[in-house]
Amino acid sequence: MNLKNIKYIYFLGIGGIGMSALARFFNGTNIIVSGYDKTETPLTQALQKEGIDIVFDDQIKTIKKQFKNFEEQYIAYFEKKLNISKNSILIVRTPAVPKEHKAFKWLVDNEYNIIKRSELLGLISKNYYTIAVAGTHGKTTTSTMIAHILKNAGVDVLAFLGGISTNYQTNYIANTGEYPFVVVEADEFDRSFLHLKPDVSVITATDADHLDIYGNHDEMEKTFIAFSKKTKKDGVLFAKKEIPQIAKFRNPHFTYSIKVDAEINAEKIRVTDGDYIFSYRDADVKWNNIICGLPGSHNVENATAAIAVCRYLGLTEKQIKKGLKTFAGVKRRFEYIIKEKNFVYIDDYAHHPEELKAAINSAKMLYPNKKITGIFQPHLYSRTRDFADGFAASLDLLDEVILMDIYPAREKPMKGITSQIVFDMMKNKNKRLVTKENLMKEMKKYKPEVLMTLGAGDIDTFVIPLKNYYNKA
Repeated sequence: MNLKNIKYIYFLGIGGIGMSALARFFNGTNIIVSGYDKTETPLTQALQKEGIDIVFDDQIKTIKKQFKNFEEQYIAYFEKKLNISKNSILIVRTPAVPKEHKAFKWLVDNEYNIIKRSELLGLISKNYYTIAVAGTHGKTTTSTMIAHILKNAGVDVLAFLGGISTNYQTNYIANTGEYPFVVVEADEFDRSFLHLKPDVSVITATDADHLDIYGNHDEMEKTFIAFSKKTKKDGVLFAKKEIPQIAKFRNPHFTYSIKVDAEINAEKIRVTDGDYIFSYRDADVKWNNIICGLPGSHNVENATAAIAVCRYLGLTEKQIKKGLKTFAGVKRRFEYIIKEKNFVYIDDYAHHPEELKAAINSAKMLYPNKKITGIFQPHLYSRTRDFADGFAASLDLLDEVILMDIYPAREKPMKGITSQIVFDMMKNKNKRLVTKENLMKEMKKYKPEVLMTLGAGDIDTFVIPLKNYYNKA
């Protein structure tokens, strides 16, 4: 497909974090952009303010009206009558939109050009020097770190991110030049990242996840091996040393770690005034006193990968240290909502047992003498079923647990799969099951010292109400 022939792009599921970044990219060109999403969110509202037409009604008449509006917009844009053919219209869909979706079925029946988000990202990135970061966790923070370090050093970088950068308040970073580098988050869901052919690849983790797609962990690891081999022959791969199948990855590759001896290591890790400070070592250099303002040893690990990539791309020690020190993180990745002497509120996207463990342990390390209360919303019935024991073990690290109902996302209910199965496995006695409807009422019974909201569903809709409640309290 030649994107130069496209005059109109319609995003089916435009409110997704990856979809919205692509929509923003094309909205800055002569291509007209519009889309559909199930729910209005702060992100869709931001897109609308940027001039993108979005509907939240999947009725066919609504979609047809949008397409008619496109023709009128396009004709007005060029101030002359044009023939609008289906070949000039591209439909991009997210895998989260089911095949039985009314609008999707109508578009298929009417033979529009339809591709997945990952295919479009592959088409865009093939024209640039591509840095792709993959991994079951850590990829959003690491890719955003790399993009920020480059941009902070004055490098013209284009970035499609899987979260909202705190530094730039967006998931899409663009400069005005020729974009010598593009940084992308390489998503393993639905094998999406196999559409990429990176010059530089990073693999941060391959823990079991998305078993509804892969069936088992071995199959998922095989797909990461396939992704590693997508790296160009004259490119480079950086991978975490502890990954079980790393020996089967594309060779040559460089390993990094903060725990075991690797070709690239973070050493002498310490915490001073809330900052993580460490040394970086590879075969050629050793840099001391690197400051990472993000909490948690897992973020030192992410920073180690980011440093390795930026050093490979030619940045200096001074540029990298400055970029890392000024990196403010990603929204909903251990994001401080309230940070007072007597009360701290942290919001985190953690939705996998390993991510939960990392977030909770980071809070325990920073606040060892405070009671930590966590509100967790499981994400997907299949993930809850597959990792119920892991969720229970991670949540047991908290002093108090408020467990919400499962957020279904793209899935239909599964018989016998509810939050109750995790609740029953937990050894923590200070636990309570709540619904979305009674969460705020239940929270009035608690007096947390450190509060954490955890999950990838719509638990973020409670962030502002909780913030307002505790600010008043």
